[in-house]
Amino acid sequence: MTRAGSQKRREGQRRPTIVCLCGSVRFLEAFDQASLRETLAGRIVLSVGSHRQRDEDALAHLTDGERAAALDHLAALHRHKIDLADEILVINTGGYTGPSTRAEIAYARAHGKTIRWVEEPHAD
Repeated sequence: MTRAGSQKRREGQRRPTIVCLCGSVRFLEAFDQASLRETLAGRIVLSVGSHRQRDEDALAHLTDGERAAALDHLAALHRHKIDLADEILVINTGGYTGPSTRAEIAYARAHGKTIRWVEEPHAD
């Protein structure tokens, strides 16, 4: 197939849905499972910066001020990932959504993103 033919076919194909995983990094195994499940379903997955360790552990070597700045930076980057995504998938193992996750959900809602949940949220 010529390059022009290949380009034309790609233009006619719909882009896969982009999903951003949101939730507490205390559930790293659930992030891994959701990432694989979403990828196998044909979605492009955006996720947290590290699936291998919690932010607190990854940033433990920093001073308090550096750690606070790094966490702010990571939160801003995650909001940019939500901007890129068509939808978010909330990793709410055991129904848990902490303050950072609730802020991400509110941000996603404010920007018209579809919100899905690993577990149906409890009605409060």
